[in-house]
Amino acid sequence: MTFGTQESPSAVIVLAAGAGTRMKSSLPKVMHPIGGRSMVQHAIATARELSPEHLAVVVRHQRDLVVQQVTDFDDQVRIVDQDEVPGTGRAVEVAVDALDALGGGDIQGTVIVTYGDVPLLTSATISDLTRYHREQDNAVTVLTTNLESPGGYGRIIRNEGGEVTAIVEAKDATPEQLALTEVNSGIYAFDAAVLRESLRSVTTDNAQAEKYLTDVLSIARDNGHRTSALTIEDRWEVEGANDRVQLSQLGKILNERITERHMRNGVTIVDPATTWIDTTVTIENDVTILPGTQLHGDTSIGTGATVGPDSTLTDVRIEQHATVTRVHGSDSVIGEGATVGPFTYLRPGTVLGGKGKIGAFCETKNAEIGQGTKVPHLSYLGDVEIGENSNIGAASIFVNYDGVNKHRSVIGSHVRMGSDNMYVAPVTVGDGAYSGAGTVIRKDVPAGALAINEAPQRNIEGWVEKKRSGTAAAEAARRVRERNADESIEEG
Repeated sequence: MTFGTQESPSAVIVLAAGAGTRMKSSLPKVMHPIGGRSMVQHAIATARELSPEHLAVVVRHQRDLVVQQVTDFDDQVRIVDQDEVPGTGRAVEVAVDALDALGGGDIQGTVIVTYGDVPLLTSATISDLTRYHREQDNAVTVLTTNLESPGGYGRIIRNEGGEVTAIVEAKDATPEQLALTEVNSGIYAFDAAVLRESLRSVTTDNAQAEKYLTDVLSIARDNGHRTSALTIEDRWEVEGANDRVQLSQLGKILNERITERHMRNGVTIVDPATTWIDTTVTIENDVTILPGTQLHGDTSIGTGATVGPDSTLTDVRIEQHATVTRVHGSDSVIGEGATVGPFTYLRPGTVLGGKGKIGAFCETKNAEIGQGTKVPHLSYLGDVEIGENSNIGAASIFVNYDGVNKHRSVIGSHVRMGSDNMYVAPVTVGDGAYSGAGTVIRKDVPAGALAINEAPQRNIEGWVEKKRSGTAAAEAARRVRERNADESIEEG
């Protein structure tokens, strides 16, 4: 069931207190990343899209780590600490108490409860749940789905009229109940007053000795309140990640949805199966993404650009009609119509101007390269500023480190630098300057000057045969010497 306009709840409570031992990780389960955000950040972002009056995250396991990540992502979230009493019912109870205290009075209206390990849940589904809950005048509405193999999910118990009468945890279920396929997602819409009242009656008298949130539905129904369920077809929206296998499965599904969304918005993705795009990436229409491409963080790609194959970009801005081929880059800017690659490494602080070029087997760092300037191949540019329409010859190295400090060089516009140059920073090369091949530039070069390291070439005849006798090189040289001698005799 899907509705139209957005419906906002009064409060959203995200449960993120569990240890997640099946992850077998020192990192809290809810902090594991998927699609460019941690799972708990996905939950917060989804809730925030609905603009609830209150948004709370309940924490306990490795509390400080989780809190730091949550507040770095959204500093308006209310952090609630779960106490020693175990169970989701207790987690929601302490959250409701904290929100009541925060507002100076009991919160009213619809309270949504969701989880920090359900990253594919959408704001549209929460909105639908909220609206259905209100329209049906329910006290409790649980979000459900049907699974062929329900496993450890709680089962939905309905009466002959189809009303939800109870939710039974798998560990407490009878064989008949375990045969049911409709399962509890753990995501609810509650009337705040009924939730508050019912939580006081929840006990730990169960197989896990925990305060189950699922008991609230039965208690509310016993007290004469209406309880119901909204069933969705998309099981992945309510699927949690309890181990790394499930996390990988969810990551694949999320990526399929992200790539499909971009393709429907006018992006050509040649092979979605080998293309990974974070949910935070923005791509304009008529972009082409080639196989083996990974786009992470705040990467953005302008209209008409081509990226890939085999490129990994993090926080890179690619402007219109640029071409990026087999590039690994981060925290960089590629200008309009520029070309980069193949086999190029863009380190943070790289800015390439429009129609510029960084060619094969180049590495750049803190490099500002002007419009139309070309760095064709086999070069390292670190801590340098280059003007417009200049050309840096092949195999050029900007020697920016003296063993203690980094230094910056400045190269002007319309400069033509020879191959195999070294620039021992800090140096400045003026506009329109040239340099010869193999030049080591240790001093500033004035505008329009030619920089060369002029030294006569010296050839030591017979050195190989004398110093490397017995080698293949010496034998080859001997044959040439004897052949030349024979030719000289014949000419004589």
